[in-house]
Amino acid sequence: MQGKARDPTALRTAVDRWYRELAPGARGWLGMTAGLTEDGTFISLTRFKSTRAIHRNDRKRAQREWWEATSALLDGDFAVHDCPDVEKFGEGGSDTAEFVQLIQTRIRDREGLRPFWTEEERQAMAEARPDTIGGLFIVHPDGGATIAVYFTTEEDAREGESRPMPADLKAWRDAEMMHYTAEASFFDLRDPWLFSP
Repeated sequence: MQGKARDPTALRTAVDRWYRELAPGARGWLGMTAGLTEDGTFISLTRFKSTRAIHRNDRKRAQREWWEATSALLDGDFAVHDCPDVEKFGEGGSDTAEFVQLIQTRIRDREGLRPFWTEEERQAMAEARPDTIGGLFIVHPDGGATIAVYFTTEEDAREGESRPMPADLKAWRDAEMMHYTAEASFFDLRDPWLFSP
């Protein structure tokens, strides 16, 4: 879910209430990452074991009422994507992260990207960037993509991105970039709201 926050404080309260009151009964729920960027963009990634689990949860009256009240806290149009095509790298979503960066772009060739998200590349990236705990590669049904990267701290992340990437890994990454059609947009959650069962 992504949109401009009409009332940031009320949004935080709503997310806390979902975790406190609704999460215990949400079967198949794996975790949530949410937060606000400096320009007031609200982003929430809610992870479930399966699409079936999501739909089962959405049918509950309490969930529908929560959603109606919470969506009213977003200003204007907002996006909601159900994304069954998700790949994990490293530890995946992590509640220990102090900084989360979301990278959004569009995909030219989904199948062509699969070889770039192998265990070999994941291990190489982990060695080159120890500041990265893990993350999620999320493919939207409309051809967009969100890459959520969980870092130890923002300071570690900025230091890590300033270091030169090993030549072989850079070549691998440059080849991967050919499978995207748009410039990436970056969304920094400097105070991520992290929840898990």
